Amino acid sequence: MKIAVSDGAFDAYVARPDAASAPVVVVIQEIFGVNADLRTTCDELAAKGFIAISPDLFWRAGPGIEFNKLDEQEWQRGFELYKGFDFDRGVKDIVATIDAARSIAGGSGKVAVMGFCLGGLMAYLVAARGEVDAAVAYYGGGTDNHLNEADQVTAPLLMHLAEEDEYIPADAQARVKAALGGRAHIEIHGYRGCNHAFARHGGSHYDVNAAALANQRTETFLRRTLGA
Repeated sequence: MKIAVSDGAFDAYVARPDAASAPVVVVIQEIFGVNADLRTTCDELAAKGFIAISPDLFWRAGPGIEFNKLDEQEWQRGFELYKGFDFDRGVKDIVATIDAARSIAGGSGKVAVMGFCLGGLMAYLVAARGEVDAAVAYYGGGTDNHLNEADQVTAPLLMHLAEEDEYIPADAQARVKAALGGRAHIEIHGYRGCNHAFARHGGSHYDVNAAALANQRTETFLRRTLGA
């Protein structure tokens, strides 16, 4: 599907369930674009009964950028795109995707956001700045730099943190837990012995047990908050 914003338009991958009506999950990318891994995540959500929509957040740098080999060259290019990424515009792009998802054919009108790494941070920022029914953040790098927005998060929020995350050190995780923990609408889970991106299909730090547990918690959370 195509999403229009004030300075152009961008594509979004859509995966649909068999159900006639379903809630929508907006799936937000890592630094590798809407790649095969992210499309697989969308397809898995569709198999569980959700409409999954994944917007291309790097479209201003070049439409359809995606990295799948994840070799040194692709990592370097991904980090370059991350460093040049406009987070405020990215939030607005996701909010535009949410708005489109509210009225998508076959949608129930309920919309959640779910993101990984860069997408995890974006899910948190969208929950703070936009209108969304629920948010899920997998190892959102840089979340600790935006804790001044914590009080603006009023929608249910589920966070997954890898306790051995090389990009989100223990002190950053402690600040996140101190700012967000203990709130009735926010759930935070840590995964002992896991590194960053433990839920990326086939990734170097993929942990099948931790990924399965996190994904089951996510499914339960989405069904509860979206009425699926």
